[in-house]
Amino acid sequence: MAVLVTGGAGYIGSHMVLSLSDAGENVVVLDNLVTGFDWAIDGRALFEQGDAGDIDFVVGLIKKHGITEIVHFAGSIVVPESVTNPLKYYGNNTATSRNLIEAAVKGGVKHFIFSSTAAVYGMTGLAPVVETTPLNPMSPYGRSKLMTEMMLADVAAAHPMTFGVLRYFNVAGADPQGRSGQSSPEATHLIKVACQTALGQREKMDIFGTDFETPDGTGVRDYIHVSDLIAAHALLLKHLRGGGDSTTLNCAYGQGYSVREVVDTVRKVSGVDLRAEEGPRRAGDPASITATGEKVRATLGWVPQHADLTEIVQSAFAWEKHLMVRNR
Repeated sequence: MAVLVTGGAGYIGSHMVLSLSDAGENVVVLDNLVTGFDWAIDGRALFEQGDAGDIDFVVGLIKKHGITEIVHFAGSIVVPESVTNPLKYYGNNTATSRNLIEAAVKGGVKHFIFSSTAAVYGMTGLAPVVETTPLNPMSPYGRSKLMTEMMLADVAAAHPMTFGVLRYFNVAGADPQGRSGQSSPEATHLIKVACQTALGQREKMDIFGTDFETPDGTGVRDYIHVSDLIAAHALLLKHLRGGGDSTTLNCAYGQGYSVREVVDTVRKVSGVDLRAEEGPRRAGDPASITATGEKVRATLGWVPQHADLTEIVQSAFAWEKHLMVRNR
């Protein structure tokens, strides 16, 4: 019995591999290394380089390693890029996921966990969303993820497979033990960009939009520490293995922070008065997107351990300093 982690050489996937390995699970990582790093894969896992959308290859992996569950992280995640290059997102996200699900059915995989996104909700207003909030994605990225959610529900209704969907909000931070973090130098995550700017890797950073209907005019997001997010995955896997029903859950703390609040926190943690230039909004950016997080707590018994913005920033900043030394 083994768990297949697609995208296990990437940011969130590598943390999942660490968690599973720490728990004594047999883990197989599937990654094409287009954006991931082979050095980020925990040495206790088996690594197979390839495409998650290659049906025959994945069926072979399922048989070869006795895979009973798949945790699917592989995909493209940059919202503005999805607007300018939508076919990339429908290819890397929707089409690849469709083929991976087919391989799972053919290989007799019992449980499938999918990493989705808060972008499926679109423009939500200022109130926190819940899982029953109407879905209205505003970008090809959000739509590509929602299509996969729909496919999973349809396939699970027709085949003996249960699934779990976790809709992420703004994931940040790094493994508390310093074993992994957000390693892509061109990543667009706000906290990473701010940390890079504080460390002099960027001359400045941009704040997109200061006229939102929020307390300080900048966008508000629900930031979640990557380790808490991965803990929710582990609990979801336990839920499905124990005979739990397929489910879709928001992963968030229920606490939003504005862009200015995040930048100020990075300034305090780093001790650097980093340069942040204010500019116009980006197309498709909602003023606020937060979630109550009530269902994931009730369904899985999830209790966050790192729900503090300063702690999130401290771990992210420490990881950026680690990367500077590693990449010299």
